[in-house]
Amino acid sequence: MASKSYEIIIIGSGPAGESAAMNAAKSKRNVAMICDKPRLGGNSAYHGTIPSKALRNSVRQLVVLNRNPMFRDLADVKTAGYEQIIKHAEHAVEEQLTMHTANYERNNIPVIHGSAHFLDKNTIEVVEGKKKSQLKAEYFIITTGSRPYRPEFVDFNHPRVFDSDTVLGLNHTPRKVTIIGAGVIGSEYASIFAGLGIKVELINPASSLLSFLDNEITDALSYHLGNLGVRCHHQEHFDKMECHDDSVITFLQSGKKIKSDIVLWANGRTGNTDRLKLENIGLKANSRGQLAVNDHYQTEVENIYAAGDVIGWPSLASAAFDQGRAACNAIVNPDEFFFIRDIPTGIYTIPEISTIGLNEQELTEQKVPYEVGKAYFRNIARAQITGEDVGMLKIIFHFDTLEILGIHCFGAQASEIVHIGQAIMSQKGEANSLKYFLNTTFNYPTMAEAYKVAAYDGYNRVF
Repeated sequence: MASKSYEIIIIGSGPAGESAAMNAAKSKRNVAMICDKPRLGGNSAYHGTIPSKALRNSVRQLVVLNRNPMFRDLADVKTAGYEQIIKHAEHAVEEQLTMHTANYERNNIPVIHGSAHFLDKNTIEVVEGKKKSQLKAEYFIITTGSRPYRPEFVDFNHPRVFDSDTVLGLNHTPRKVTIIGAGVIGSEYASIFAGLGIKVELINPASSLLSFLDNEITDALSYHLGNLGVRCHHQEHFDKMECHDDSVITFLQSGKKIKSDIVLWANGRTGNTDRLKLENIGLKANSRGQLAVNDHYQTEVENIYAAGDVIGWPSLASAAFDQGRAACNAIVNPDEFFFIRDIPTGIYTIPEISTIGLNEQELTEQKVPYEVGKAYFRNIARAQITGEDVGMLKIIFHFDTLEILGIHCFGAQASEIVHIGQAIMSQKGEANSLKYFLNTTFNYPTMAEAYKVAAYDGYNRVF
């Protein structure tokens, strides 16, 4: 069997893999991409970030239209179903395919389709149907991503049981949905279904939604999900389910039982490492299929690196893209390497949430003197104009130095708004200061104006 040799082989074509491949190509390195799917882009492009956010955007627009008195009499707006909305997401997916394919062609990166596994630390075998080929490389970067966690005690073959991948193939509008797991994915889909007027039962094993967020943001999310019709069951644990032709009954350990049309299992993800034959190179994934790396994205095998969802937290497409580039830099350009730490969190519920930095709970525990400035969207002219006046911007800053310590935003465009604060937080020394927002003129009317309002609110409390 003939084999080809490369300097770097990347396994997995998601955000981490693509950024690593592009970085290697721009650095004039001999690089190849292994893609186990017919289309480039990974799970993010076809089952995760892109289709779910396109779906969520369509539902958000529907919610806004239904709230607008000008459109309340339009039957088409009121009756739009899940199957209609999902079709609009397909356009974004096709655009992604075109873009990803063009990126590889433009940079002359060979793409080998098939499932890869290690033979030794410098050799992989790629299998596509009956075709097998061996490839050698000096370095490997594993960016195989993740998939929904599927426990054996849940019958995912039943037509009424879905995970976050298969739910995108749902071809009808259910009347009632039970979502098991109230993490980011569960919360996002709860707001999507509720925005379509579907009854949602959200099973949350924790005492509150998304407990890693600022408490005030969490409370706001719970309130507005409730307004959409989501019924949250906190501190409840899944026991079993009974699948019938016309319904699914979910049993909780507390003794409660819930009947719904479908169930969405949204309880964690698993790294895609099970087919890599890691035992051949002395690597072992954890119980969730994830690989451990050091602060240079290097595994225990010195020539093998990993990035993206396959290494676990934060499991965000944005972070994966930067991690892939950084992992490649660790090999090809160590002088430009930096470990990805300050990562904004974007949660696309309705309304959306985005945060960066520390929250009040963390600062209180660390005994850091801080103050808070807030701007409520209902007082921002741009939000009043667009009618999306639910939400707030919260700036947390050091009481003495005025250094920005955290930005927390809840409401429309939160994931865009947070980047202004992120840019200031990243500045060194005195440049990271609340005074930037006090002394800067913002376009009016814009959502960015919320920074000035929040800054004055906080600064007025300083003495």
